[in-house]
Amino acid sequence: MKLTDFKVMTFDVVGTLIDFETGVLNAIRELGGPKAAAASDYQIFEPYLRGRDKFYGRSSFAFRDVYLSIAEETGFDSSEAVANAFQLSVLRWPAFADSVDALARLRKNFRLVAMTNADRTAFTAYEHTLGRPFHDAVTCDETGYAKPAPEFFAFNKGRQSAFGFKQSEILHVAQSQHHDIGVARELGYTTCWIQRRAGQEGFGASPIPKVVTTPDYHFTTLKELADAVDAELAAQRLGAAA
Repeated sequence: MKLTDFKVMTFDVVGTLIDFETGVLNAIRELGGPKAAAASDYQIFEPYLRGRDKFYGRSSFAFRDVYLSIAEETGFDSSEAVANAFQLSVLRWPAFADSVDALARLRKNFRLVAMTNADRTAFTAYEHTLGRPFHDAVTCDETGYAKPAPEFFAFNKGRQSAFGFKQSEILHVAQSQHHDIGVARELGYTTCWIQRRAGQEGFGASPIPKVVTTPDYHFTTLKELADAVDAELAAQRLGAAA
């Protein structure tokens, strides 16, 4: 299928559109004291992953405990004030530089649906940061599951079906091999991997997948995806004019 054959694009949000790694690194280095300020990315991401695994609750309140877990393991400032400030920082994670423009371009031709492990409170902040591009959104507190649970995808499949869209008309766009690309392929979705960490070692603050799944489409930025769509549309206009 061509990209322009799809009617719906579903998006992972945190990690694909919102640059949570930069948000986590900046907040910890700013808030966690001298030892945190001098820590490498690896020295922050490793305890972060363990902390998030222990406290995998709703993002609008679980990150206080995630930070305290990190601080206990690393010796960063463990005061309540710092933990609470880190929790608030989660709502201010930045968008990737290309996200707002690319989403605005894609919205002209597709129904855009957010599928996020963030809860509705956190997602509301991210949607504002992204320029409110979505026609619909599904959050973990609504589904009762978090990706990579297949039930999350089933919830959204039923929701989009109610609007008249078939699974074959959906392209799932995501950064995380663990949370999205692998399970979406297993469930029969067409997938588009936005490899945000292309050229960097490892998987950063995302869990390491058991295997790296080959997607149907593969770009390193969202801009590349939007450019590919625009190129197809331009070719179609030229063909129609010929």
